[in-house]
Amino acid sequence: SSPTHSSGRTAADISHELSLGTSLTSPSSSLPTIDFSGVSTSGSSKAEAALNSAKQKYKKSATPYVQNTRIMGINSDVVSAVGREVGSTLPPSLVSELGSYIRSQSSLFPPQTPTHDPALSSTYSTILSEIYKESGDITSAFAKTFHLGTTLMPKPSREAIWAIYVWCRRTDEIVDAPRNPTDNTMLRDLSEWSGRLERLWYEGVVVDPLDLALLDVRCKYGELGIGPFEDMIKGMLMDIPDLGQDRYETFEELHLYCYRVAGTVGLMSTPIFGVGEEYNVEEAKEPALSLGVAFQITNILRDVGEDADRGRIYIPKEDMDRFGVTEEQIFGKVLDDNYVEMMKFQIERARAYYVKARRGVRMLSPEARLPVQASLDCYSEILTKIEENGYDNLGKRAYLSKEEKLMTLPASWYRTQDISQLLPLWGDEKVIM
Repeated sequence: SSPTHSSGRTAADISHELSLGTSLTSPSSSLPTIDFSGVSTSGSSKAEAALNSAKQKYKKSATPYVQNTRIMGINSDVVSAVGREVGSTLPPSLVSELGSYIRSQSSLFPPQTPTHDPALSSTYSTILSEIYKESGDITSAFAKTFHLGTTLMPKPSREAIWAIYVWCRRTDEIVDAPRNPTDNTMLRDLSEWSGRLERLWYEGVVVDPLDLALLDVRCKYGELGIGPFEDMIKGMLMDIPDLGQDRYETFEELHLYCYRVAGTVGLMSTPIFGVGEEYNVEEAKEPALSLGVAFQITNILRDVGEDADRGRIYIPKEDMDRFGVTEEQIFGKVLDDNYVEMMKFQIERARAYYVKARRGVRMLSPEARLPVQASLDCYSEILTKIEENGYDNLGKRAYLSKEEKLMTLPASWYRTQDISQLLPLWGDEKVIM
């Protein structure tokens, strides 16, 4: 039988949020790219009201909600992927000292009584370098090809990208980590995470060692705003049972979700990557958001079967109706001709967004192009794997082996070179700037 469908987001909430999006679609494209930066129901929705209420409780409490041997957003899955414990090696007093040291290098925060020893600046810098290295290890464990590309970037840029990736990873783990069926602490944890973000951003307050890397990035890149980070938390909120949304009527609704959980990463990263001399950040926004949509559609298509096990269907209902596919069919994992045709349509749409996103690679600073192009190429190959699996993403998981990921790198490198504009690889469309 089909799981019960429930949503904490009303049609009015959804309609209001969609109406506030800004179209960035270029004249040459028929695919929509919508910027939903900062779009909110201002706490009027059930979900945001619950988050805000829980966040106020967190701010008034003397101690964090979560008390365990591991820091927030680092669970057994992360430790297993990295191969060791991470993020919990420094005593709280030293974390506080390092936070004070980092704040002292910036004028972004209100004056505070220093708790660090200026004579230990060299020691603090060494410890911070180790924290960045650990952030790189976490990035490598979950995004090997992307991490390999970042190693070719200047040290400050690659370390900043690692710190941002780790924050996003931890945010995702808070929502998607395995929990006991009776465990209703997800909202509580997410509210604490949101409150911690605000305190870090506006006051420079840190809680654990991995926070220190993000605080350092905050100080070094003043143009990096809190907005995309807050929007990502809103995206995670959309996945919380009974508060979020487990069905999407239209692609426009799904587009908002894709922006929040994936497009935001592009907005976080662009100030770090930097853009070429002939472009600006605003011009790079459309392809950056398009890449987020492409990545998230790919995630959704890869995980249809797993999401069904969780009672979630992300494929828009309008698409299911168009191809004659029912919820019962997806939950029953029935693969038929209708489902295959629907998957072909979804894959075609995802690939079209990858094509749009390729424009943005050439807008980035030269040293940032390879890690982004490599991620684009590697992730888009998941779509090919779905095809090779006979479009069965209900019972089979499409993935690339480590060797297959590495094999995409030469083509990715070539695509970042100027000659690829004159002599594109076989099958590539020429990038229109």
